[in-house]
Amino acid sequence: MSQRNISADLLNRQIRENTALSFQRHYHVTDPFIKRLGLEAELQGHSGCVNCLEWNEKGDVLASGSDDQHVMVWDPFRHRKLMSMHTGHAANIFSVKFLPHSGDRILVTGAADTKVHVHDVSVKETIHMFSDHTNRVKRIATAPMWPNTFWSAAEDGFIRQYDLRESSKRSDVLIDLTEYCGQLVEAKCLAVNPRDNNYLAVGANGPFVRLYDIRMIHNHRKSLSQSAGVHTFCDKQKPIPDGAGQYYVAGHLPVKLPDYNNRLRVLVATYVTFSPDGTELLVNMGGEQVYLFDLTFKQRPYTFLLPKKCHSSSEVQNGKTTNGVSNGLHLPANCLKLASNKPCSELPPHLEHIKQQANDAFARQQWTQAIQLYSLGIHTAGQSNAMLYGNRAAAYMKRKWDGDHYDALRDCLKALSLNPAHLKAHFRLARCLFELKYVAEALECLDDFKGKFPEQAHSSACSALDKDIKAALFSKNDSADEKKGGSSFRFHNFSRKESIPEDEIILRERSFDYKHRYCGHCNTTTDIKEANFFGSKGQYIVSGSDDGSFFIWEKETTNLVRVLQGDESIVNCLQPHPSSCFLATSGIDPVVRLWSPRPETDTENGRVVEDMDGASQANQRRMNADPLEVMLLNMGYRITGLSGSHDASDEDDDNTEGQVQCRTS
Repeated sequence: MSQRNISADLLNRQIRENTALSFQRHYHVTDPFIKRLGLEAELQGHSGCVNCLEWNEKGDVLASGSDDQHVMVWDPFRHRKLMSMHTGHAANIFSVKFLPHSGDRILVTGAADTKVHVHDVSVKETIHMFSDHTNRVKRIATAPMWPNTFWSAAEDGFIRQYDLRESSKRSDVLIDLTEYCGQLVEAKCLAVNPRDNNYLAVGANGPFVRLYDIRMIHNHRKSLSQSAGVHTFCDKQKPIPDGAGQYYVAGHLPVKLPDYNNRLRVLVATYVTFSPDGTELLVNMGGEQVYLFDLTFKQRPYTFLLPKKCHSSSEVQNGKTTNGVSNGLHLPANCLKLASNKPCSELPPHLEHIKQQANDAFARQQWTQAIQLYSLGIHTAGQSNAMLYGNRAAAYMKRKWDGDHYDALRDCLKALSLNPAHLKAHFRLARCLFELKYVAEALECLDDFKGKFPEQAHSSACSALDKDIKAALFSKNDSADEKKGGSSFRFHNFSRKESIPEDEIILRERSFDYKHRYCGHCNTTTDIKEANFFGSKGQYIVSGSDDGSFFIWEKETTNLVRVLQGDESIVNCLQPHPSSCFLATSGIDPVVRLWSPRPETDTENGRVVEDMDGASQANQRRMNADPLEVMLLNMGYRITGLSGSHDASDEDDDNTEGQVQCRTS
C-alpha cells in the first residue's frame, strides 16, 4: 500500500473517531436516559460528610473531599478507590480541584481551617500550604488557560489568586468584597468561564451574583502601581475599575430581602457555574430557587419595563436604561391601549391540546402541573402566544411559591407586548405589583386599566383590588413617602444604613435579571449546595436538596422531569461526567453515589420519587418554615403540614375576582 493510501486511511479513521466522539458528546444525555437514571454504585471509604467532588478532564478519575480531612481518588467505572491521603487540613474540606495540565497529579483543596493546600497525589505529599485567609475557605476555581494559577473564595470576604510559578508562599488579593459590602460579607463560591477564562463569577451572602473581568482588574492594579512607583496590588483607591464588574440578581429579591430577613431567611449564593459554551451563568440561591442568567442577552429587571410614566427621566430614556442596555420589553403607556382590530391568534391543534390539558390542571387546582404544561406550550410555540403567557401568569398567582408573583409579572408584560388588548394580563399586572409591594405603581397600573377597559372599572375584582391598594397606601405601617403616593420605583430597596459605597450602589442598580427559574428543591440548611448543567449543551439542570433528593429540570422549559433520592439527609454535590450520562452525587452520608441509565428491563427503581409535585410542594413549605421547625426536621422529626398534600389555606376562590377572574383563557 502506498504512503498516500496509508495517510488517507489514517485521516479517514481520525474523521470517523472524531465524528463518533462528537455524536457521543452531543447525545450522551437525552430524555430517555434521564427517565432511566438510577443508582449504579456507592463508593465507600470516607468517614464523614462528602462535601466536594471533581472529575478530571477525561472523566476516568473522580476526586472527593470530606469532613474526615481526607481526599480520595476513585476509578468510577470499576467502582474502586485508587488513592486516599490525609490532606493536612485540621477541619472539613469544602473544595477539591485538579490543577489543569498536571497529568491529574496535582490536587488543590480548601477547608474550614482557613487553609489552601496543594497536593501531589502520585506521591501522597502536600507540596504547598497557604494560610492567607482568615475564615473558612469554601471554593477553589481553576482555568485551563492558566495551568499554574488558581483562585479561592473564603468567608473573610476575599477572593485570592495563586501562581505556583512564583517562589512566594503567599497569595494576592484579587477581589476584596469587604470594600463594598462591609466586614460581614462572606464569599461562598466562584467559577471561571470555561470558554473565556478571563471572566470570574463570585457568589456571596446576599442576592447579588458578581461577574468580574480579571484582565481589567490586573491592568488597573498594574497602572496604579506604576504610577505610584510601588507595588500596591490591593490598592484602596477603587480596587475594582469601572466596567470590570457586572451584577446579576433575580429582580424581586432586593425588594423581598427585608421580609426574608424578618423571617430569618438567609439569602446566599451557594454555588455558581457557567454553561459549557460559557454564555449562561447558573446560581443556586440559598433560601430561594435556582436561577439561570443569560450573559449574551442581558435583561434588565422587569420592574423597569412598566409604563414609562412610572419612571423618572433619569432612569429611562427612549426605551433604554441609563447604562445603555435595552430593556427588551419596554411598554410605554400609550402601548397599553385597547386594540380591538388585533384578535388573539388561534393555536394549532397540537398546541390547543397542550393548552386544554393545562386548563384542566388549573381547574383541578394543580397549579404546578398547569405551569409546566403552559411552559411546554410556550416553548413549543416559540414564545409567541400571549394567551399562554397570560394563563401561566394566572397559575403562578394561584400557586404563590417564592418568586411566583414576579414570574407572573414577567408573563403579564410578555403577554401585553404580544397583545396590548389582553385584558386579564393588564389586570393581573396590577395585582402582581401590589403583591410585590409596589403599591403606588399598582394603583397607577389599575387606574390605567380602568381607563382602557371602562366596562371592567366597577367589577368586584377591580373594586376589591382598588380598596386593598388604597388601604396599603394610607396604612400607618407605610413610610411617609408611600403615604403621599410617591414611593420610589427603583427596585433595589436596600437600607442605606449598610453604608454601602456609591460604586456598589450603582453596580447593584445596574444588575441584570434572570432568564429562567427552577423550583422544587430546598436549599436552606447547608451553604455548599450545588446546581449544575447536565449534558454537553447543558440541556438539563440538576440540584441537590435538603430533603435528601436531587432534582432534574429541562433547561429551556424549566419543567421538572426527575427526582431521585440521593442521600438519607441532604444532597449537596452533583458533578456530571464530562462526556457520558453519568452523575456523581454526595451529601451528609459518608459515601459517593454514582448514577447512570438503568437497563430498560429494570422495572423497579427504589430511588425514584414518584410524587414530584408533592416533593416540590413540601420543599417550598420547608423553605418557609420556622427555623426551629427546620432544625427539628433535620434531626428527623416529622412536622405536621410539611407533607406533599395540598394546603387548602393556599387556595383562592376564582369567584372573588368577579368579572376579571384569575382564570385561564
